Amino acid sequence: MSENWHGGAAAVVTLTFDVDAETPILAGGRDYARHASTMSHQAYGPDVGLPRILGILDELEVPATFFVPGWVAEHRPALAQSIAERGHEVAHHSYSHRPPTSMTPEEERADFERGMEVFADQGIEIAGHRAALWEATWQTAELVAEYGLRYDSSLMGDDRPYRVPTMSGDVVELPVHWSLDDWEQYAFLPAPHVGSVIESPQKVLELWRAELDGMRHYRCLFNLCVHPFLSGRPGRAMALRRLIEYALECGDVRFARCRDVAAAALTDPDLPVRRSQAPVVDPDVYPL
Repeated sequence: MSENWHGGAAAVVTLTFDVDAETPILAGGRDYARHASTMSHQAYGPDVGLPRILGILDELEVPATFFVPGWVAEHRPALAQSIAERGHEVAHHSYSHRPPTSMTPEEERADFERGMEVFADQGIEIAGHRAALWEATWQTAELVAEYGLRYDSSLMGDDRPYRVPTMSGDVVELPVHWSLDDWEQYAFLPAPHVGSVIESPQKVLELWRAELDGMRHYRCLFNLCVHPFLSGRPGRAMALRRLIEYALECGDVRFARCRDVAAAALTDPDLPVRRSQAPVVDPDVYPL
């Protein structure tokens, strides 16, 4: 029996955590592996921030989805299983965290496949994907479908789930947006240069609460993307906790793992369809 993807809730909240660790920095150049301070800044995520966040989720009894690069899962072989054992979802986040837009189609495929192999070797069932830096290509959805995954979470074509047809079958898109990403609020490194301003957690909490209220009004998917090396820090973790508590107090918000939202969306007869195809670009108008 089919029903609407939201199950009657005013808004559905998917708490998603990109457990990137060192990969976003190494993707900028392997020479950064020599930078002990920078590497420790990134390792804080899985070593300190992740356990703190898992504790908050346990206490508030809400499910979440953790997007993990294959490199991170490979170098920390107990990490993915420790997340899955607590009832949360582990999802594919490339192998290397190199953005697909920086690769050839063959490189993107090889990186995608290598990540899938890591999780297969660890016995982790994967249902969805998120492109590194959200920089999907027009091939990405095809890869997601080809490898038997249910959903992608990299595009911004709506604020509700939508269906993306591919030659290998349909994929559910769980759209993202910069306003619901803690990277835009907290990320800062001098080298490689990442961000320029570190915002107050109170300001971030206000922003996210306002977005949630708007999405409750319009019945949307509140797809929050946070990073343990950023939002796992104490004051920010407390702001995240207060956001979750606020959503629970609303009484009309449902928390769900991405895989569960995607499963419901696939049976929703009213789910919009948006084709993933590049615009036709006149080289005389738009030079390289």
